[in-house]
Amino acid sequence: MANHKSAAKRNRQSEVRRARNMHVRSTMRTLVKQVREAVTAENKELAQAAFEKAVPYISKTATKGIIHKATASRKISRLTKLINTLN
Repeated sequence: MANHKSAAKRNRQSEVRRARNMHVRSTMRTLVKQVREAVTAENKELAQAAFEKAVPYISKTATKGIIHKATASRKISRLTKLINTLN
């Protein structure tokens, strides 16, 4: 429990940010999962559409500081390699 007014405000702000970060991270994971499922189903059109939707979202997640930029780069790289296996 916060002992000062400023500490109580900091707790409130942290909770709001935590909820927002969890939503963004969860959405990013869902988009990545959709790409992987489309590749598993060998549906090239669906996989490409999901990939084009996922990449900017992963980049935005890194820009907001929710994931590290190297993590975002690694995820995008692995998804790209996965998409290229569908040729």
